[in-house]
Amino acid sequence: MTERAWTGVERSGPGGEPARRATGTPVSPGLTAAEVAERVARGEVNDVPVRSSRSAAEIVRANVFTRFNAIIGVLFVIILIVGPIQDGLFGFVIVANTGIGIIQELRAKKTLDNLAVIGEARPTVRRDGVTEEIPTSAVVLDDLIELGPGDKVIVDGEVLESDSLEIDESLLTGEADPVVKKPGEQVMSGSFVVAGGGAFTATKVGRQAYAAQLAEEASRFTLVHSELRTGISQILKYVTWMMIPTALGLILSHLLTLGLPGDAAIRRMVAGIVPMVPEGLVLLTSVAFAIGVIRLGRKKCLVQELPAIEGLARVDVVCLDKTGTLTEGGMDVSGLRTLDGDEAYVRQVLGALGESDPRPNASLQAVIATYPADGRWRCTRSLPFSSARKYSGASFNSPDGESSTWLLGAPDVLLPSGDHRLAETDALNARGLRVLLLARAVRELDDPEVTRDVRPAALVVLEQRLRPDAPDTLRYFEDQGVRAKVLSGDNAVSVGAVAGKLGLPGADAPVDARALSGERDAMAAEIEAGAVFGRVTPQQKRDMVAALQSRSHTVAMTGDGVNDVLALKDADIGVAMGSGSEATRAVAQIVLLNNSFATLPSVVAEGRRVIGNITRVATLFLTKTVYSVLLAILVACWQIPYPYLPRHLTLLSTLTIGIPAFFLALAPNKERARPHFVRRVMRYAIPSGLIAGVAAFTTYLLARSYYTGPDALPAETSAATLTLFLTAIWVLAIIARPYTWWRIALVLTMALAFLIVLATPWLQTFFALRLVGTTMPWVAVAIAVVAAVLLELAWRWVARRFPA
Repeated sequence: MTERAWTGVERSGPGGEPARRATGTPVSPGLTAAEVAERVARGEVNDVPVRSSRSAAEIVRANVFTRFNAIIGVLFVIILIVGPIQDGLFGFVIVANTGIGIIQELRAKKTLDNLAVIGEARPTVRRDGVTEEIPTSAVVLDDLIELGPGDKVIVDGEVLESDSLEIDESLLTGEADPVVKKPGEQVMSGSFVVAGGGAFTATKVGRQAYAAQLAEEASRFTLVHSELRTGISQILKYVTWMMIPTALGLILSHLLTLGLPGDAAIRRMVAGIVPMVPEGLVLLTSVAFAIGVIRLGRKKCLVQELPAIEGLARVDVVCLDKTGTLTEGGMDVSGLRTLDGDEAYVRQVLGALGESDPRPNASLQAVIATYPADGRWRCTRSLPFSSARKYSGASFNSPDGESSTWLLGAPDVLLPSGDHRLAETDALNARGLRVLLLARAVRELDDPEVTRDVRPAALVVLEQRLRPDAPDTLRYFEDQGVRAKVLSGDNAVSVGAVAGKLGLPGADAPVDARALSGERDAMAAEIEAGAVFGRVTPQQKRDMVAALQSRSHTVAMTGDGVNDVLALKDADIGVAMGSGSEATRAVAQIVLLNNSFATLPSVVAEGRRVIGNITRVATLFLTKTVYSVLLAILVACWQIPYPYLPRHLTLLSTLTIGIPAFFLALAPNKERARPHFVRRVMRYAIPSGLIAGVAAFTTYLLARSYYTGPDALPAETSAATLTLFLTAIWVLAIIARPYTWWRIALVLTMALAFLIVLATPWLQTFFALRLVGTTMPWVAVAIAVVAAVLLELAWRWVARRFPA
């Protein structure tokens, strides 16, 4: 229940902030239950589907209807027609892989949807004179929706009650300055409250609201830009263009030049095309991301945009808001130091100030808990706290009939520079304590210079609760080469003391943001040099993020307050606390629903696992693409049959790429994320593919000169397959480094599986693999050994010549 509301604005306060006049009674009780039911029946509800993930149909469509699935599907149908079935095994592998991708993404969707329900904004509406929190989708036309600092405006409406209501519409209009809203004025969905409070009547709901789409997109699971996905798409584009001429060459070579029977020519042609397709690469990327979402979901971390996992792993600067991030939200009053007047009187004033604000911030809540109001002071006007002005105020009629105006805020804002009382404040700040000044104003609350010539009455000393997990998290970032910078609206000395207690490097040299240069390059240099910044305004936070980005830094911003929204939106990765304001949760890519800053290392580690492992397996897949293209070109030039059938390359791909890649993609990986994904993959894939292709083709040519007779081609194919497998398994062995017991076991198991195929009669028949004699098989092994040596030399040369 709301005990009091405000009917309007009486006069404007300093800087355009309106003072308020308390009436104690609501303007409107809101809709009745019958009126709500009537509007629901008419469909006048806020039915915008705010989803945290793609729908099940979209997931199935995205995994099934891909360019390469279409190509392989056509080739699979062709093989089913010409037979035999074992040459169509690649089709069943694709079906299995696609099924795995769909299942994992559906699991991720379920996790995200469950977390989204926990973190969903629940607006406060007034119905039948009673306030209650309801789901966003339950809001109906003409509902009376109450607003407070940090609340997001979820539908369009008209202000009915205003208590110094200030709305930030920058996310819609780009205008940074908050707009004072008076009764009768319009508010738009997608904006948010920065100060004051009030209520508005919903005039447009659902898809009719001006910014309904923005509001939906702000908290929707999206596959937006990421270097990983962009790089893979770029690689696939090149592969597609390579496939077309290669396929034409194979068809013309086998059908026209060599004159092979139609079914044999088709099988050889399909065998040449299928391995060019790195179909599992896209699948494994999706699966790695999806499993990352599931793992983080178990830690109550809501990933609102999938590439945020990757993005945070690339971050090299993380900007932290002190309150709610390094410290817990609550505070405790640890002392009251009177400067003028009786302490009992000061306690009464503090109690009255607490009672005058229906939506107190953490500092005022501590004051309220320590100094309860006695109910005899009557508030005539008040000015709510905002992070821009750093103070709040109120005018009272005291029990003895005296009228007075009081301010409560930052001492270094309310007192002139050089005031002797600031020395005591600085001493307290240096101990990590937060200090508020209670001062009596000699001017009216609506005077633009109300802070001039104030009479200090007392210092309220607040003790902040440090998060116990913050030191370990800061140490993790330091170890990982990620620089942490604290941007706070509090006194710089106080913030530095808090950061120092947590072990942040550079905390001993805090910087007052009011002294920062306004020029971007100069500001960037100052921010790079410092670690702790105090008295930072919301706009400055945004400017500081932009300044760091201008120096090619990848910046993450964490926060929970409305003053962090602009910076969160502009940062490369925005991280909001689950207990933070609706506005911060809406614009952030990652929401820590358990409010634990210590979850961030898990997100970084998950991102590094995804990026590092996908880079590994991409090298495997593209090595296969390179040697497949090379072999197709060589056989076309030599005018000889393609050495492999589809079943051979399906077996090789499964044992040297498919199964190992699945395990390697999900393995732990703490390697720091580095840029230039395509270059880093191709610098190893190209030489590896060339060496493997040349080795296999050399064996094939030698086998063609060694074997004669009508059954020579199967023997030639078997020898070439042996060389290609041994070379490919050595590429796998290189990529699996550094070795652990399970990585060694993985490589040995794949090698053992191939030996079983060669040694088992029915598998020999099924895969058309039978080594003939001893000379040529040992030649194939020898060529593979030479290829392995060349691979080792090539990888070492590439590492020196083209460092990542």
